[in-house]
Amino acid sequence: MKRTLMLLLLMLFASLSLAKEAAPLAVDETVEKRMVTISEELRCLVCQNESLAGSHADLAQDLRREIRKLIGEGKTDQEILDFMVARYGDFVRYRPPVKPTTWLLWGGPFLLLAGGIGALIAFLRRRGREQVAPQLSAEEHRRAAALLKDSE
Repeated sequence: MKRTLMLLLLMLFASLSLAKEAAPLAVDETVEKRMVTISEELRCLVCQNESLAGSHADLAQDLRREIRKLIGEGKTDQEILDFMVARYGDFVRYRPPVKPTTWLLWGGPFLLLAGGIGALIAFLRRRGREQVAPQLSAEEHRRAAALLKDSE
């Protein structure tokens, strides 16, 4: 009984030690809204399939803090986005600009689709040619004719 109680208390205190303090919001609500708008355009570099605004990764929290600082310095949204792209590359943006270095990123899915359709057409044509009726020998012709004659 004592051991069970001790174990429960130990688990309770262990879980409390893992809790983190809530991240402070910006003093100004407009700054916070602007930070969220900007960070929704950026990809979390740790999670990669989540926006910077929705990520709970430590790096995402640091980047949101950096965005708040840049907003406080009077930077425009475009200047902040340019700063992040200069620092982390076009990958950090959810919608990277169309330019020679991102052509494969934008056109890759269409190339894969066209290649898949081409491969499917080639496969179906090849399969259609292979399914030609087999040639019968003279003996097989006689047997088939006899079977047809018998069924009439």
